[in-house]
Amino acid sequence: MEKAILGLDIGGTGIKGGVLINGELEDIRSITTPAKESKEFILETIAEFIETYSTYDLVGIGVGIPGLVDVREGIVLGLSNIPAFQHVELKKFLTERFLKPVFINNDANCFASGVHKFGVGRKFNHLVGLTLGTGIGGGIVINGHLYSGVNSAAGEWCSAAYLDHDFEHYCSGKFFEKNYHSKPKALAKLALTGDLVAIKAFEEYGHHLGELIKHILYALAPEAIILGGSIRKTYPLFKKSLYQSLEKFNYPTVLEKFQILLSEMDETAIHGAVALVELENEVVNN
Repeated sequence: MEKAILGLDIGGTGIKGGVLINGELEDIRSITTPAKESKEFILETIAEFIETYSTYDLVGIGVGIPGLVDVREGIVLGLSNIPAFQHVELKKFLTERFLKPVFINNDANCFASGVHKFGVGRKFNHLVGLTLGTGIGGGIVINGHLYSGVNSAAGEWCSAAYLDHDFEHYCSGKFFEKNYHSKPKALAKLALTGDLVAIKAFEEYGHHLGELIKHILYALAPEAIILGGSIRKTYPLFKKSLYQSLEKFNYPTVLEKFQILLSEMDETAIHGAVALVELENEVVNN
C-alpha cells in the first residue's frame, strides 16, 4: 500500500477528504454531513468515511473544523452549524479507532497553512488567509509558522464589531443576501451584464472588505493576504473599491510591500488539514 496523509474538511453541509501522496493531493471524495443527527452518529459517519481510504497506508490524519478547537487536546469546542457537535473529543475518538496520529484545527487556519505550504503563499514568511463564503474565516502565518492562538481563535475577525454588526455581516455572503436578497454568484452574473444594482453591490462589498483588511494591516502588517472561498471568484467586481478603501490606510510604505492574492486551489482546506500532520510540531498555539 502507498503511504499517504489523509486530510479532512468537515463542514456543516459536507465532509470532504483527500490523500497527499508524494506531495500531490489525490482521490478527493465527499459525503453529506448528517448535521442534525446525534454526536455519536456524526462520529460514526466520519469514521466510516475515513475507512473508505483503507487501501492507503495512512501515516496521519489532519482535520479542519469550522469552529473553535482545543488544538493540543484535539477537542472540538463547538460548531454553530452542527448543533450536537459540542465539546467533542474528536482526536481521542479517531486515534483510538485508527491508531494513527491525528491533528485538528480550525478550517480557516487550515486554509492559511495550506496556501502557505502548497499554494501562492509559499514565498511569504508572514501572511493572512481569508476565506470568503457563507461566512468569513481568517488564519495567520507568522515567520513561516501557523499561529492558532488559544483554542484556535486567532484570526476570528468575523466577530469583530463593525458598523451596526460585525465584519462577517458585511464581508461574507450574508452581505449580499441581507442587502440584495441574492447569492453572490447570481449577482455576479448580473453585474457582468451591466446591471447597475449588482455592480453597486460589489462596489459596496469591496469597500467593507477593504475596511477589514485595514484592520488586519494595523494589527499584523503581513506581506500578503490570500483570498479563498467562493466569493474570491468575483474579485474583479470588487477589486477597485477594495483598493480605494486601502488608499486611506495611514502607512503607505506598508502598502508598498503588501499584496492581495487569490488562492488558485479549490481544495485548500484539505491541503491545510494535510499540512497539520506535517507541521504540527511547528504550530504556535499561544
